[in-house]
Amino acid sequence: MPSDRGDSGSAGGRDRGEGETDAAGNGAAESDHDAVARLLGREPSGAFEVSVRSADGTPAVITNAPFLFDGTPMPTRYWLVDPFLRESVSRLESTGGVRAAEAACSPQAVAEAHQRYAAERDALIDPAWTGPTPTGGVGGTREGAKCLHAHLAWWLTGADDPIGAWTAAQIGLHPA
Repeated sequence: MPSDRGDSGSAGGRDRGEGETDAAGNGAAESDHDAVARLLGREPSGAFEVSVRSADGTPAVITNAPFLFDGTPMPTRYWLVDPFLRESVSRLESTGGVRAAEAACSPQAVAEAHQRYAAERDALIDPAWTGPTPTGGVGGTREGAKCLHAHLAWWLTGADDPIGAWTAAQIGLHPA
């Protein structure tokens, strides 16, 4: 689990490169690409950066480029890859968490969060781009909530997301 909200960067302040050893001298560290592929259970479909790490340095949230490698629009900018958090949120969703989050959060605050999310993602798209672009706000949603995982991932980066904050409270995470 991430050590706290917004614990970004790498453990120890930098990533180990190939051939370097960890603090115990145990050989090359797993690369972020390999770690994310393992956590996803597949190769990543687009460019990403690790934006939040667990206390042990493992990727917890990745920040996706607005397009996949094949040019397909990617509306989900922040992706929760931490297995403990992912499972915790899945359990919450399976018991009506999406509806409960929508009922608990101000529709105006949620709409404003979707607008901020979309604006952040869309600012990365070349104005000359003429192909399809990602749509919607958090997780591609235009209103309300669809995926608590996406909201929590964005909240963990330090974003002001009321559904992400609600989700964090429900699973026992607290602001740093």
